[in-house]
Amino acid sequence: MSIAAASGGSKRRRGLGDLHDDVLERVLARLPPSAFFRLRSVCRRWRAAASSPTFLHACSLLPSRDPWFLMLSSHSPPIAFDAADRSWILPSRASAAAATDAAVPVASSGGLVLYRSPHTGALSVSNPLTGATRALPSPPGTAAPLHAVAMYGSPYRVALFAGDIHDGMSMAVFDSSTATWAPPLALSRKAAPPHAAAADDTAEVVYFLSKSGDVVSTNMQRSASKQYSSAVVTSSSGGVTAYFLSDSGTVVACDTARREYAELPRILPVYFEYSVDVVACGGAAYAVVLAEQLDTASLRVWEFVAAGDGDGEWRQVAAMPPAMSHAFYGRKADVNCAGHGDRLMVCVSSGDGEANGCFMCDVSNNRWEELPECVNSDGVEVNDFLAAFSFEPRLEITV
Repeated sequence: MSIAAASGGSKRRRGLGDLHDDVLERVLARLPPSAFFRLRSVCRRWRAAASSPTFLHACSLLPSRDPWFLMLSSHSPPIAFDAADRSWILPSRASAAAATDAAVPVASSGGLVLYRSPHTGALSVSNPLTGATRALPSPPGTAAPLHAVAMYGSPYRVALFAGDIHDGMSMAVFDSSTATWAPPLALSRKAAPPHAAAADDTAEVVYFLSKSGDVVSTNMQRSASKQYSSAVVTSSSGGVTAYFLSDSGTVVACDTARREYAELPRILPVYFEYSVDVVACGGAAYAVVLAEQLDTASLRVWEFVAAGDGDGEWRQVAAMPPAMSHAFYGRKADVNCAGHGDRLMVCVSSGDGEANGCFMCDVSNNRWEELPECVNSDGVEVNDFLAAFSFEPRLEITV
């Protein structure tokens, strides 16, 4: 006699409702992160599972998730791009944390994003997936100008780099495990490479494209989100180096373990107009440069390769196909970048709004693709992104 006959002639199909709670939680933990927003609306059992500590533990057992890129526009709320689904996540919890005190993202690490108030300088950390937010205590007071903000590690740390790049900088670090700031530490300046000496000649006026796409001289004017942004690289030994742009457009590298920094040589000569941003991905820091030459525009990715004794050189590691980059010729376009793993996102915004676009590059094989159009909740295309920050969407990450 068959099992079906013994049970009355029918076989009941088992569904998710028949799973034990811990099995159900492990299944739900494997759903795409974008589905987490809808878990609580399915049924009371799923709502309870989504809030369970064991469910969060099941999420933590997954080794990694594809990144999301938090994108900021001048006329639209923040929007996230899901690299796994190649889709845009319209405003929801992913942008809720930006509503406090007009705070804007300035850094990200792991599954967290760091926000800073342009008015007060107050810092807060948020998990964009859950909306959980934590205000950081006020950093040690200093009259020195702030140059860059970096976020790294787990437990996470926040580093503020301030001072005069030519006369000496300092670094103040917040440790989330102790919830305290360490007193500011002085950073020593390394000698510039011989061929970088011309970049330090303050008698010359250096012209370049600002982060807003305008040709300026001497001082770089950047958006509130990118003004203090940095690219952080962690070595195999655990050392952390933060890279950021100086006011004059040079790349500054700060070794937090050795407490020293150096201005790297310029990629392009003086009096050459270009837009530049620094980004970290694949365990390395890169400078992404959009420049015009020979009646066309080129977008290239450069890595600084040290040669010892403070010397080194920039080497090109990737370049956008000319058929793509030529569209930005004559547009006074600006580049803003974010990286995660081997992925490098490049947002290009032109001064006239006619040649905007978002592109993803796999740096390891120099493969480029243009991302699909982003349409907001009002049905309007959004493509004037001023900043991008990458994070790994994880429910279990606490602030």
